[in-house]
Amino acid sequence: MSHNDTIVAQATPPGRGGVGILRISGLKAREVAEAVLGKLPKPRYADYLPFKDADGTALDQGIALWFPGPNSFTGEDVLELQGHGGPVILDLLLKRILTLPGLRIAKPGEFSERAFLNDKLDLAQAEAIADLIDASSEQAARSALNSLQGAFSARVNHLVEALTHLRIYVEAAIDFPDEEIDFLSDGKIEAQLNSVMSDLDAVRAEARQGSLLREGMKVVIAGRPNAGKSSLLNALAGREAAIVTDIAGTTRDVLREHIHIDGMPLHIIDTAGLRDASDEVERIGIERAWQEIEQADRVLFMVDGTTTDAVDPAEIWPDFIARLPAKLPITVVRNKADKTGETLGLSDVNGHSLIRLSARTGEGVDDLRNHLKQSMGFDTSMEGGFLARRRHLQALEQAANHLDQGKAQLLGAWAGELLAEELRLAQQSLSEITGEFTSDDLLGRIFSSFCIGK
Repeated sequence: MSHNDTIVAQATPPGRGGVGILRISGLKAREVAEAVLGKLPKPRYADYLPFKDADGTALDQGIALWFPGPNSFTGEDVLELQGHGGPVILDLLLKRILTLPGLRIAKPGEFSERAFLNDKLDLAQAEAIADLIDASSEQAARSALNSLQGAFSARVNHLVEALTHLRIYVEAAIDFPDEEIDFLSDGKIEAQLNSVMSDLDAVRAEARQGSLLREGMKVVIAGRPNAGKSSLLNALAGREAAIVTDIAGTTRDVLREHIHIDGMPLHIIDTAGLRDASDEVERIGIERAWQEIEQADRVLFMVDGTTTDAVDPAEIWPDFIARLPAKLPITVVRNKADKTGETLGLSDVNGHSLIRLSARTGEGVDDLRNHLKQSMGFDTSMEGGFLARRRHLQALEQAANHLDQGKAQLLGAWAGELLAEELRLAQQSLSEITGEFTSDDLLGRIFSSFCIGK
C-alpha cells in the first residue's frame, strides 16, 4: 500500500458509545472536509457542523477538527470527525467518505507509522502509543507516557552521541597514526568507553524494569495433587478463582489469573496435579500443565509439608526436577505451615529458594509476593521510568556485547580497526530502538500490532 494514499479509520472502539471518531489523513483530507462538511474548518478549532451525504442530506452532526500538515499527528493534513457513537451512524459516514476517489481504510497502526515516517515520532515513541493503550496498571501507564514523551529515546540518543564522540577519537587514531598523541594508549579512550558502558548498564536496568511492567512475569504453580496449588492461586488472587476440595485431581485444566504486586504484572497459572493418571481428561490436563511449565519464567513447586520433611527439591521429587527445562528458576513452596508448625519465611536450599507458608490461612503469602518481586529484579523505587519491549532489551544486550568486545580489542591487541567496528555495531544496535536504523520488515511487524485508528 502506498503512503501517498489518503487513509480513514474509526479511532474509537467499535460498538455503541456517546462519541464516535473518524480520522482521515493524507493529501485528500481537505477534499473530504469540503465534501462532507461543505467547507474547510478553521485550523485547530472545534467546529460544530452537519456531516452530509453525497445528496446533501445530513447523516449526523458533530465536531470537526482540521489539522493542516505538517502540524498534525501524522505530519499530513488530518481531519477528525467526532459524531455520535452508534455503529450504524459511523458506518454510514465511513461509507460516504470512501465514495470519494483516492481514499481507503487504514491498515492497523498506519497513522502512527506515518507519524514515524514523517519524523513526528521515533519508533520507541510510536510503540509507546500502543503500550499506553494496553497498559494494565497505573505504573505501566505512567511509564508508557514517559516513553511517549521521549524519556527512553533521550537516554538512547545520549548513548548514541557518546559513541559518536568516541568513534571520532578512534578513527582519528587510525587515520593519523604518526601524531604525537596515541589516542589508543593514553587512557582517554578507555575512560570514555567505561563511561559509556556504565551508562548503558543503567539504561539496561531501567529497560528490564520497563519490560516487567509491560510483559509481566509468568509463574506456574506445579506439584502433586492436593498440595494446595489452587489454594495458593486463590490467596495470591485475593478471590476464589479456583475450586478447592480434598478430592485429588479437582483441577483438571489450566487456570489463569492476572494480578499485580506493587505494580508488577504477574500471570499466575494453576495446573493439574502431576501424577500417573488413568482418567483421560486428567491426563490431558497434566500434559497442558507441562506445556505451561516449559514456557514459565518461574515455577512454584508446591509441596504438602505434612507429607515430607524434605526441603531439597531433588530429594522431594527427583523425576519432576529432572524433567524441568534447564535453567528454569524454581521456588519450593512448603505449604500447610499452619499444620506443621514450621517457621514461616524464605531460605535457600542448595541454590533453590524455599518458602514456608500456609495458603489456607494466608500466613507467609506476603513473603512469597516479595520473593517473586525480588526474583525478577522489580524495584518499586524505579517507578516513573520508561516502558520497554523485548526487542529493546535485545538491542541493548547486543550493544553491550559489542562494547565488551571492543574493550577487549582495546586492552588486548590495541586493534583500533576492530574497536572502531565494534563501536559502529553497538551504535547500530542502539539506533534500532529509535528507528534510525531499522528494516522495513521490522516496521511492518511493529505497526501491524496497533489498533486500526492509531
